[in-house]
Amino acid sequence: MPESFKVRVTKDHLVFCSGHFISYEGDKCERLHGHNYRATVEIEGGLDENQYVFDFIALKNRTKAVTDELDHYMMLPTGNRLIRVEPVGDSVRVRYRDREWVFPRGDCVLLPIENTTAELLARYIAERLRDDLRKHHNYTPEVLRVEVEENIGQSATCELRR
Repeated sequence: MPESFKVRVTKDHLVFCSGHFISYEGDKCERLHGHNYRATVEIEGGLDENQYVFDFIALKNRTKAVTDELDHYMMLPTGNRLIRVEPVGDSVRVRYRDREWVFPRGDCVLLPIENTTAELLARYIAERLRDDLRKHHNYTPEVLRVEVEENIGQSATCELRR
């Protein structure tokens, strides 16, 4: 019978505290708020010459590098059809209908996603981590799964397969 192995990392330092708001129900927009998100990463695959799927320490370090890019920033989706995000000099102007916010550019991370939902944040982190593992370790997992928890008992998961 074929074997399958999986490694999983989630730690208190794989968290990011970020502001956001999403559009929902077709034409509504949440109020500005934030979460203390936690990321969990799983990798599935065969064993290497060291008899492990992937090094835990390297996986934690690479995941932390990605989540640190989101930590203590206002996350803004650049692909949302209702929320307009416009960098203007040292600021970012954000508009939804008659509502408008202006943030310092240095306090924002502009994400190439449609909405800052937990689902799309999980996909964004998974894709960034996959690319990072390829670049730094010449490694592409058979399965890469990222869970983003925005509150206890409330999370979303994205799974990428080779």
